Amino acid sequence: MDFKTLVPGAGGAAAVAADALLVVIGGDTVPAALPKALVTACQHALKSGDFALKGGRAAYLGAVAGVKAPRVVLAHAADATPVGFRKAVAAGIALLKVGGAAHLAVTTAGAAEPDAAVAEALVAAVTESAYIYRSTKPSAPPAGRLNAVTLLVPKGQAAAADLGLRQGAGIAAGVDLARECANMPANHCTPGHLAAEAKKLGKAAARMKVEVLERKDCLKLGMGSFMAVAQGSDEPPKFIVLRYSGAAKSQAPVVLVGKGVTFDTGGISLKPGGEMDEMKFDMGGAASVLGAFRALAELQPTINVVGLIPATENMPSGRAVKPGDVVTSMSGQTIEILNTDAEGRLILCDALTYAERFKPAAVVDIATLTGACVVALGRVRSGLFSPDDALANELLAAGEQGGDLAWRMPLDAEYDEGLKSNFADMANIAGRYGGAVTAAMFLKRFAGKFTWAHLDIAGTAWNSGAAKGATGRPVPLLMHFLLARAGAR
Repeated sequence: MDFKTLVPGAGGAAAVAADALLVVIGGDTVPAALPKALVTACQHALKSGDFALKGGRAAYLGAVAGVKAPRVVLAHAADATPVGFRKAVAAGIALLKVGGAAHLAVTTAGAAEPDAAVAEALVAAVTESAYIYRSTKPSAPPAGRLNAVTLLVPKGQAAAADLGLRQGAGIAAGVDLARECANMPANHCTPGHLAAEAKKLGKAAARMKVEVLERKDCLKLGMGSFMAVAQGSDEPPKFIVLRYSGAAKSQAPVVLVGKGVTFDTGGISLKPGGEMDEMKFDMGGAASVLGAFRALAELQPTINVVGLIPATENMPSGRAVKPGDVVTSMSGQTIEILNTDAEGRLILCDALTYAERFKPAAVVDIATLTGACVVALGRVRSGLFSPDDALANELLAAGEQGGDLAWRMPLDAEYDEGLKSNFADMANIAGRYGGAVTAAMFLKRFAGKFTWAHLDIAGTAWNSGAAKGATGRPVPLLMHFLLARAGAR
């Protein structure tokens, strides 16, 4: 997709040559700043009931007298924010999906001004709408004709908007990779496939190196917790290490750790059969790390980043770990595995210990970790856990900037009580209540040597129902976090 900006000449948006013109309107009146032809068309659509000044409403007008573009679409933004603009663009594009428009011009009036954030929101809306999963579906509908989008901007704002378009395109490339990996069925997206995708990034991108540790390497390192989860599967586990070197070697890296359970049956603690197919999405954390590195390759920020992906299946078999088994983690701490379906924390804890060797500036782990987080926050916000206020605030702000929201959750010491075990240093689960918090408390035991945060994305990494599919979250949040850190140096 080709994104660019244009400062309209005389006649404004009405005189712009494009296959379609999308007019994003804000407020509760028709903006007088619009060209007269568009004001008249909008007023007529309102009077006829084809359009309403309500968030999310859109109307296809077709050809409008006095407007050069042969197709005109109106869309209303609920508020003057980039998020409101993004939703309005998505509603408008939905009316053009099956048409013949190859070049779309977008203008805004009375809604958010077309600055860098709005330009990025435009890219996100367009690319999300254009995404079609094809890897295992030859019958997928053909892509639409739309291949060029022009954002109309006032004089003096083109440079900022151009920056937003570039940043948005880089992040969108990462989101698309994350979605594609997570959407693939588990017999295709195996731990080996994730390793191959990482190696592909390493070969294609400047400043990037990739290493893949095999089972024997992990055993030698003492990753007893990770290997306990992997032992029930015939698929070989992989521990993937990605390095992006965009700054001086002396600069401590940010480490991203992504849970890579490519299919989660629950192991011996077998999950119910209903919707178990969605457990292919249990590698959403790994997918987001790959997506972030894809975006880093595009944007090349001045920062050092390490990505760690412990990748495995969680399967029941004669070799599988059993409830009550005790394993020794890489840190030397022992774990009583009371529930084999609480496996994400078991692979992440060894990855967190491995992260110590990089002497990181900060570590963020990302995981589809608990159903309890979905109960707490639904599918709107990811759960954010961190004992460090500064890091938590950075991540929350990054989520706001990227339209990829999170909500900070507690880490009170009292939650740790439930992890006590008579037979090991800790159990891998606590009681029934506060499951998202006690899972984070488990991980916190392995993160004492660095500044750490945990993102529980169980509610945000994918959608169920008719719209079933991966979302690519939290790639936008992660990238805004990394870009902000790079800009501050």
